[in-house]
Amino acid sequence: MTAPDVETVFRAEYGRAVAVLVRLLGDIDLAEEAVQDAFTTALERWPRTGVPPSPAGWIITTARNRAIDRLRREATRDGRHAQAALLHAPDAPPEEGPVRDERLRLIFTCCHPALAMPARVALTLRLLGGLTTAQIARAFLVPEPTMAQRLVRAKAKIRDAGIPYRVPRDADLPDRLAAVLAVVYLIFNQGFEGESGLCEEAVRLGRLLAELMPDEPEVTGLLALMLLVESRSAARRDEDGTLVPLLEQDRRLWDRSLVAEGQTLVRRCLRRGRPGPYQIQAAIQAVHSDSPGPAHTDWGQILRLYDQLMAVAPSPVVALNRAVAVAETEGPALALALVDSLEPDLDGYRVLHAVRADLLRRLGRTAEAALAYERAVELSESPAERAHLTRRRREIAPER
Repeated sequence: MTAPDVETVFRAEYGRAVAVLVRLLGDIDLAEEAVQDAFTTALERWPRTGVPPSPAGWIITTARNRAIDRLRREATRDGRHAQAALLHAPDAPPEEGPVRDERLRLIFTCCHPALAMPARVALTLRLLGGLTTAQIARAFLVPEPTMAQRLVRAKAKIRDAGIPYRVPRDADLPDRLAAVLAVVYLIFNQGFEGESGLCEEAVRLGRLLAELMPDEPEVTGLLALMLLVESRSAARRDEDGTLVPLLEQDRRLWDRSLVAEGQTLVRRCLRRGRPGPYQIQAAIQAVHSDSPGPAHTDWGQILRLYDQLMAVAPSPVVALNRAVAVAETEGPALALALVDSLEPDLDGYRVLHAVRADLLRRLGRTAEAALAYERAVELSESPAERAHLTRRRREIAPER
């Protein structure tokens, strides 16, 4: 057992371990610290003793024991005995409620209406995925100190308001759904950026949500979106590990079973006639998946779908993606003007500079394109993406 092996277990089991400990303890900070201590112990012991038969069970048991030790040191006598008795009851019956999966349960619990939407999503990402504050800040396009303060305030509000850690009732689920979907999608996006195992976990959660709430079209839309994007995972990198953009991918490598499943779900959404942001994004990906090659992509349809998405969920990132479709339908010059208008809002977003660089390259403005590529490389933390952007810059400016 090596450090990378422990990291693999961390990625797979951190969220479940924290979910179990939060339910037992009712204290986010204590649950997090106990689980982190357990993984630190694993990093020290497993290389010598070997991996236990049940790594997840070992982590949860060790974390619970760490929490007991801390409670004994710090709590009052009565509180200490009460908490220790609770923690020593591993066979206690599970809490009743519609949500059975521990990690999905944690998402619904943390997505409490008393918290602002960004705080709900950020806090759940921290607890469920073990993401660092820096990673969550990048997902939200905000500075790391801003996100750190947001997380501290969210935990404090839960503690001070006495928000209970319990499974929400059936009637409570719809009010929390938007935040839950946002969490699952951001988990997926972190996996897409290179965090091992997170795409698979997001799809797993998406399937559970679809079983739990089959009549919610946005749940179906999110699952379809993730399946269609995940279908291309084998084509996303070349033999050197360099990122391969969608329009340059070998479509023979796409997972056709995932494509078919995703497209079936999109058609189901269309029949319901209640379009929402995830359904529209899934429809955009379905158009890409319908095309046998880049030259056959129906960019007019994609642009119309982005217009619809801007109407229901406008944002600078959606406008940026729409500009890509404009470049294919109306030319790079008009698209560049749209992208330049978004720069004040998205200057720290690497994708804006990568898109801008590509448009400048197509317009023959190679010196400006090279600078834009350099800015995109500077902002990117993905080795595969950095390699791709660096290669693009060298193709137009090898002397730099």
